[in-house]
Amino acid sequence: MTDDKTTATAAGRAVPRQREDADPAGTSGEPAVRVVKEWQEIWHRFAANKLALVGLVLVVGLLLTAVFAPLIAPHDPLRQDLLKTLQPPSADHLFGTDILGRDQLSRVIYGSRIAVVVGVVSIVLTLFIGIVLGAIAGYFGRFYDTLTMRFADVFFAFPLLIGAIIIITVIGRGVWPVVLSLAIFGWATVARLLRSSVLSAREMDYVHAARALGAGHLRVILRHILPNSIAPVIIYGTFNVGTAVVAEASLSYLGVGVSPEIPEWGNMLASGRGFIGVYDYMWTLPSLAVVLTSLGFIFVGDGVRDALDPKLR
Repeated sequence: MTDDKTTATAAGRAVPRQREDADPAGTSGEPAVRVVKEWQEIWHRFAANKLALVGLVLVVGLLLTAVFAPLIAPHDPLRQDLLKTLQPPSADHLFGTDILGRDQLSRVIYGSRIAVVVGVVSIVLTLFIGIVLGAIAGYFGRFYDTLTMRFADVFFAFPLLIGAIIIITVIGRGVWPVVLSLAIFGWATVARLLRSSVLSAREMDYVHAARALGAGHLRVILRHILPNSIAPVIIYGTFNVGTAVVAEASLSYLGVGVSPEIPEWGNMLASGRGFIGVYDYMWTLPSLAVVLTSLGFIFVGDGVRDALDPKLR
């Protein structure tokens, strides 16, 4: 005879009775807890890098400035006052006015919107194209690999700015043509970077096991290969948001980016080019905005690299 905590088997041997709400495998909630702990470790490693935190402050400041530009800007960035042209910094215009009497500070604040849109959207589009083509080339190999890599070599032959100028000349100026041109001439690096990671990951035992269990190509790529190959691409993308901002400002400075009347940092640098050494405030503030934005994303990228480095786990 057994008590209520045991039950009799067919052989008459008493074994402990399991509670109905017990988890026999002992794994209830473990995947979610594991993911949370992993992200906590990544954040701790990121926060240990002081420059990364400085970069995060700069990036968050840029995003907030872009979102709340109408509330922060003291003047209308498009409003011209020909009676107040080329005024030096004053109480009314903290960073002076340009050749048309427009407030420099307001134009820099509104210029952050162009920087955020071009920098973030162009990198997201670049990563999407590069990840798709790089994953196909690395996973399937052979014909797909050769075709994708030779196609990428064509884009490697063009310097980024020259290629962007060609596309913008064909389809016209504007924010979205700039975004498209930067993505078209930036995906090749992402594809080659991911391809090398996929070539290593596809030979791992867990990939062979997934195939043996009948998993399709798409499931193997999305569930098993990309999660273990995507870290270098994420790091590359974080680093290159600042590069995209600099490239966009360079295109506008050369006169092939966004329209001249739009408040944008490259346009401001172009208008202040003829006043270097005379009215230096015209180019100092937009230059500082470009430098701080680029540094912010570089510092964040450096922190992300350290946080995702498997050698530090």
